[in-house]
Amino acid sequence: MSNKEKRGKVWLAVGGIVKSSEGHWLVVKKRYGGLKGKWSLPAGFVDEGETADEAVVREVKEETGLDCVVKGLIGLRTGVISEEISDNMLVFLLEPLNEGSIKHQENELFEARFIAPQELLQEEDASIMLHFLINHSESVTKPGYDGLNPGDHFKYSAYKLFF
Repeated sequence: MSNKEKRGKVWLAVGGIVKSSEGHWLVVKKRYGGLKGKWSLPAGFVDEGETADEAVVREVKEETGLDCVVKGLIGLRTGVISEEISDNMLVFLLEPLNEGSIKHQENELFEARFIAPQELLQEEDASIMLHFLINHSESVTKPGYDGLNPGDHFKYSAYKLFF
């Protein structure tokens, strides 16, 4: 079964805005897909048994080797592909724990590095969403709340709110 079949017709992805201490953004150049050869956020799909915030930490680590902590939720990108597939991405703000040790995932990425946001705005090879996020970087980040229990009868093994 291909990844596309496994995901069905409702996709949930995550992307991470990882800002260095100098305010540079971690970006990646994919080897495949619609963003092939373009700078974009490290991103990927939420796996079974994980929360969206756990998924974005995992994806950033897999793609760039960087360990990060989630600072909050920035927003949602949602769309429909070919009038059929619901394509949704939650974008989180992350803080890197080890800025200097980027090791990009060779089979998926051409490159991964920190670039100044103003430099990215000049890049023709930067994704539309990246340009939009940089131009709207003053937006409010929603912090995450853990340790809440909506009731044992729901049987949540993980439950977090971002408000």
